[in-house]
Order: sequence, then C-alpha cells, then structure tokens
Amino acid sequence: MTSNAFSGALPDLYEASIAELQDGLVQGLFSSVQLVKAYLSRIEEVNLKGPALHAVIETNPKALTQAAALDDERKEKGSRGPLHGIPLLLKDNIATLYEEGMNTTAGSYALLGSVVPRDAFAAAKLREAGAIFIGKTNLSEWAGARSIPLPRGFSGRGGQTHCPYYPNADPFASSSGSGVAMAVGLAAGSLGTETRASIVAPSSRNNIVGIKPTVGLVSRSGVVPYSSNQDTPGPMCRSVTDAALLLTFIAGPDPRDEATLHQPGIVPNYMKALNKNALKGARLGVPRAFIRDMKAIEETFNSSLDIFRALGAEIVDPADFPDGEELQASQAEKLVMAVDFKVGISKYLSELVEVPTGVKTLADLIEFNKINSGLELPGPFYTDQSRFMDAEGTQVDDAYFAALAQNFDLGRTRGIDATLAKFNLDAIILPTDVVEPRPTAIAGYPLISVPLGFQPDGVEVLPATPSPLHSQAPGIPFGIAFMGTAYSEFKLISYAYAFEQATHVRLQRKAYNDAIPRTQLAGVL
Repeated sequence: MTSNAFSGALPDLYEASIAELQDGLVQGLFSSVQLVKAYLSRIEEVNLKGPALHAVIETNPKALTQAAALDDERKEKGSRGPLHGIPLLLKDNIATLYEEGMNTTAGSYALLGSVVPRDAFAAAKLREAGAIFIGKTNLSEWAGARSIPLPRGFSGRGGQTHCPYYPNADPFASSSGSGVAMAVGLAAGSLGTETRASIVAPSSRNNIVGIKPTVGLVSRSGVVPYSSNQDTPGPMCRSVTDAALLLTFIAGPDPRDEATLHQPGIVPNYMKALNKNALKGARLGVPRAFIRDMKAIEETFNSSLDIFRALGAEIVDPADFPDGEELQASQAEKLVMAVDFKVGISKYLSELVEVPTGVKTLADLIEFNKINSGLELPGPFYTDQSRFMDAEGTQVDDAYFAALAQNFDLGRTRGIDATLAKFNLDAIILPTDVVEPRPTAIAGYPLISVPLGFQPDGVEVLPATPSPLHSQAPGIPFGIAFMGTAYSEFKLISYAYAFEQATHVRLQRKAYNDAIPRTQLAGVL
C-alpha cells in the first residue's frame, strides 16, 4: 500500500486527508453533497451490517441539506477555509444543536430526546469553519463513568463497538467509535473526549492519531462531563496533520469553561508545528519502569528508539519518574473522578432545556438503569453500574480536596514536571498502551498517540476479561505516546509529525477485509 491516497483523480476515502478532500472540492472534482453521500454509504455498509462495527450511534438527517448549502456558499462567496464542506464525526457526548436532529446522550437512553441549549463550544467552532457533522460516534456509555468491568466501547443506545483489525476485537476505551470510524474512513476527521486515556487508547488500538490536549486548551462546555479536573475534547484523525488542523480550530478561551480562561497567550497555529526535522537535538526520556508485560509491543518500541536517534534525537533510557511507585499506589484519582462525576452530571442535567425521561441527578440515572435494565443493563457482560453507585456515595469534602492536591502533586510537580527537569527532557515517550498509571490524566497534561506497530500474526488470541472481546490477536495495532508539560502541544505535535513521516506505520496494514467499506466517490458521482 502506498502513501498516495489518490486513485486516479479521486481520493481514496479509506485514507484521504482533509487537505486532499478540500483540494477536490476546490477543483470541482466532486461536491460536498457527493462527499457526504459517499461517507453515509460507507457507514451504512459496515456500521450495523457486515462486520457490525457499531462505530456510529446515529447519522445527521440534515447533513445533505447542509452540504448543499455549503456547496452553494462556495460558489457564491468562496470558501470559509480548510474545513469548508468537510464531513466530520463527533463523539455522542459532544452537544450539537437539537434542531439539527441528532441526540446528545453519552450512549444512554436516559438522555434520549434531551434538548441541549446550544452546540458544544468545540462543535460551534468547527461548524463556523464550515464543517458538516454527519453523525455521532458510539462510546463507552457515560465515557466509562458507569462501571469498571463493562466491556469498552459499549453503550445501551449504540451497542458494542468493535476494532476493525480483527473480528470481535476490543476497541479499547471510551472514544472507541471515533477511533473505529477513522480507522476505516467513515468521515474525514473526528473528535473524541478523554478523561483517562479515552482518546489515546482507542487511537492506539485503531491505528490512528489522537491528541489529548492540556485540560483548559479546549472548552468542555456542552460536553457531557465525567471529571472537571481531567476531561478534555480532542481530535482523532488518520494523520498528525489532520489532527493538528482540527486542534487549531477547536482550541481557545470560552467564558463558559473557567479552565480555558487561563491559557497562556494566543493559541498557536498547530499546522506550523509540522516539521519533519523537529527531532534534531530533542531529548526524549523513556520511563522504563512503566513498560512491562507486553513483549511484542516492547520489542517494537525498543526498535523505534533507533529511528528517533537516526532523526537526531537523544534518548535518555531509563528516565523513570521520581515518584513512580507512589503514582502506582495512589487511589486519589478514583475519589476525585467519582466526586467530579456526581457534581458535574447534576450540573449538566440542570442546564438542559428539556429531559423527557425526567432524570435530574446521579441517583435518578441509577434508578433509570434499574427500571430499564433490558435496554441499559443487558446480560451477561453489561449489567454493572458500580462506578455510578460508588460516586453516589461521595461528596465534596476535605478528603476530596486532599485527593485533588495529591493528584496534582503526583502527576505534575513530582511527576511529569520533575521527570522533565531531572533528565533535562523535551518530552517523554512510551508505548501508548502502557501510559500507566496515566500521569497525564491526573496532571491534566497533553498526550499524543501515533501508530507504532501491529501485534504479530502468530500471537495467541486472548479475550479481554470480563468481556466478549479480544484484547490480543493477529494484526491488532498499537501506538507510541508523546507526553509533556502543560500547553506543550506545539512541541509534541512537531515530534509526533517527524516520527510519523519517517515511519508511515498506519499505511503498513489495513483493517480486515470485511471491515473495509467499498463505497468510493466514483460510486456516487
């Protein structure tokens, strides 16, 4: 498979970049209406039919009308810019105008038909730039806030999402629908959200690029919350370039999200970070103690260190966290997330214009699930709501504030920042699948995952216990993560881009045959 995404004059939708699609629209090779039709057909092929990937929870009934209006606008007034008429997908916890006809439910029937007051800030920024939201992606219900043993990528409304690189494979964390949709080209780009690896883990598993920004770079207003201290939306795309483009549009201050009002200066144009030579002279640290129990991934990661060196980087290995053992042992994050969810979900529900099911609090959601257990808690794998129960028993008290302070101390002061300072590092690298115990989550710091490799063909097929899904199987992808201090996205993007351009790992293997949609632009022209 070559890196050229064109088949003749038309881009191949499995791999087409946003820039290639925009070029085709500018040249008049196809219209936004035709592009939307093609993507909707691709969704139709593999989402519920065929391999039943369950990546998309619903499509936009007004997408074609909006595409036609943007085609007309292009002819009459010219283009709004690089996202004009480009079809995107949003995770189903990111609000879109109720009048548009799509729900915002976090995967739960409890929010079906709920009326949001407005677009989420990130969605509004993309809409203003001319993007078309062709659908919402499936997710771990409530972004994983409902329970611990629940199979990842399951929601009551959306069913079970599957990774398209092996039948019945685990899609790996909450933003799974966005990851799977990008993997096989169901839209030009997508947004996910991360609380704890929820963007980077499914990006790693589905062979795409995910950027989890610093908490406060991208507004959370209009996003169904999990933790006010850890949540952030972020781009999930097939290339660093596309992800950098989306991040440039969605970043910025928003009066409705206090955290965004403390950004340092003007948001940079992240497209200017795309430098193939960025790794020359960079010092990258490997927290070796975090990497364990994953032979194939570790071997590929170790081999990649030579690639970094060849690109001019200096590798400091090991560069272990001074507080690594404390990070591993700490239970503070669990308490903070539980309290944050209980407080945050009540606030979110109170701000909705209407909620047909009448839920107003976490206690209401727990009761709703019990009453509607056939929809929300189907056996044998999906019956748990223990995280809901635990969160309901918490409150904002001294223990909560102590846990929050401990998180910041362990994740920031004595964690990432101390490690960067001790070893004089520009960034930290490690396999995405072992970003454990996820110091970036408790610190609220940025993380970028880029494709690194694939599980070998001879690997044993293993289930993800307790789950009907395979966690290990031939050809399942995995990524490499770039970690840094607060608001270091520009630097991290530059390193991720240089590595991506030197390796082109994504292009080395496609999804399994039945999971690849056949519809291309030629079929709708």
